[in-house]
Amino acid sequence: MRAIWTGAIGFGLVNIPVRIFSATQDSNLDLDMLDKKDHARIRFKRINEETGREVEWSNIVKAYNDNGKYVVVTDVDFEKASPEKSKIIEIMEFVDGADIDSIFYETPYFLEPQKSGVKAYALLREALKKSGKVGLGNFVMRNKEALCILKPMDDVIVLNKIRFAQEIRNVNEINVPGKASIKPGEMQMAQALISQLTGKFDISKYKDSYSDELLKLIHAKSKGKKQAPPQMRVVHNKSKDLMSQLKASLNVKKKKAS
Repeated sequence: MRAIWTGAIGFGLVNIPVRIFSATQDSNLDLDMLDKKDHARIRFKRINEETGREVEWSNIVKAYNDNGKYVVVTDVDFEKASPEKSKIIEIMEFVDGADIDSIFYETPYFLEPQKSGVKAYALLREALKKSGKVGLGNFVMRNKEALCILKPMDDVIVLNKIRFAQEIRNVNEINVPGKASIKPGEMQMAQALISQLTGKFDISKYKDSYSDELLKLIHAKSKGKKQAPPQMRVVHNKSKDLMSQLKASLNVKKKKAS
């Protein structure tokens, strides 16, 4: 794997040199875009709006539109804005991970210690395990400031970017039910259904089967095999009564389990 950021964790007065690696990979199929007429690949160009000519990456700069006047921003400018955040993941405080709602979670990364930081890295990892806390910090990566939490996972410290509160939209922008009149029997039945479907979480049980099925279809199509029309079986409950639907849901589960 290739490191995408190099710097250090600021743990009090201790600096732990680390490198950041992406912790995830895409499971989607890599599909190209083609011209429908001759199946030639589609290529995108970076075009100068004034001249109509293609511009090489080496000649492209970033700029901010300041009241109609473009101000070019260089890599040096990005670092000058906050040099410490560009190189340091500063742990500001330690909090309970359970207090951070899942809506704030964004992207996970693996942190790897550099040689001079191995012992301090191990100390922080074990201290986090023992305390049950996560480190809340901030840093700059790819010219954007990010909040993050540091938490142990087996032998690695995982950095999980989290969103700022200002990045979460106001729920009042959509229509959701407020206090609803729920009958005790309906609540009891809903709890029974939850209990019946409750199991121990094991992520390895779940696979991206859609990509596998799509790839099978592609291979078959490549060999000229005709595809049968898809048969989608949807089970509907004729009753509109919520209690009846809940009872039917429990019976369906019992039949599957028997």
